[in-house]
Amino acid sequence: MNPIYLYSLISMGGMGAVLAAGLGFAATKFKVEQDPRIGKVEDALPGANCGACGYAGCASFAEAVVNGEAPVGGCPVGGDKVAANIADIMGSEADSSDKVIAQLLCGGGIKETTKSGKYQGIKTCQAANAVNGGEKECQYSCLGFGDCEVICPFDAIVINENGLPQIDPEKCTGCGKCVSECPRNILLLAPVSAKNHIRCSSHNTGKIVRKSCEVGCIGCSLCAKVCPVNAIEIKDNLAVIDYDKCVNCGKCAEKCPTGSIEFNGDMIKKVEINDNCVGCTLCARACPVEAIDGELKQQHQVNQEKCIKCGLCYEACNVNAVDLFYESDLD
Repeated sequence: MNPIYLYSLISMGGMGAVLAAGLGFAATKFKVEQDPRIGKVEDALPGANCGACGYAGCASFAEAVVNGEAPVGGCPVGGDKVAANIADIMGSEADSSDKVIAQLLCGGGIKETTKSGKYQGIKTCQAANAVNGGEKECQYSCLGFGDCEVICPFDAIVINENGLPQIDPEKCTGCGKCVSECPRNILLLAPVSAKNHIRCSSHNTGKIVRKSCEVGCIGCSLCAKVCPVNAIEIKDNLAVIDYDKCVNCGKCAEKCPTGSIEFNGDMIKKVEINDNCVGCTLCARACPVEAIDGELKQQHQVNQEKCIKCGLCYEACNVNAVDLFYESDLD
């Protein structure tokens, strides 16, 4: 071997060894110790890296939790169970919160809506919205090409035969990706406990709505008038529900003339207080319309004329003294 090459190899190898030793020394000398709780919190997370928590991924969220920059219950995908595990790691308590899932603010599918023409472009909601708004007359309606279905990381959305997203509440984690993806802004996150949903987003006048959709909100305000807790108001020709105020009585859905308000579940038809009542007054305090009468330590009674059948008294009672009778029980 040429001596020059040999000397070059030896010198380069020596320099590499010196530099490696220097780097090793620097890594040891200036090493920043990571809080071991970060790894534990990250392991407790679902690992979806969906960004629904507001951070780049699970690792970033875990670091933020340990640094006190994010709440232990900040992962909507993990829910209360993951929040409890993280709280245990952090030595704190987790606040129990109502899980949220995606809800569609449109009931106008292929069958219910008037067509404005035939869309020939790229079969995505984003493209259709950018060109001419798809095939439906209503410019607030679901475009039906399934961008939300494609973006969902948990396969919780399927476009049904009527051309509308069908959301599986068991699979939906409330990550919000579909909400951000929808160009019409007709998806939102709502509490899973909510039973009343307004399936319309149109701000058109009632006359225009009637021409374009059979199930659209016409802004008649009947729902707002019948709501016993003022949870609905009309904003720019559209009924809007406040989920924080709503008590799930279903009166708005019963009154809606177009069927744009949907009530999920079996509706309560009667509420009675039985002999288990100990007169603790918890039910009376929970009632939003003062429909329960009774003295302390005496059996209470439900004023059937005032009662709105919301079931809040049932949830408040801890001695099984409240009986609920549903539509199915009275059939």
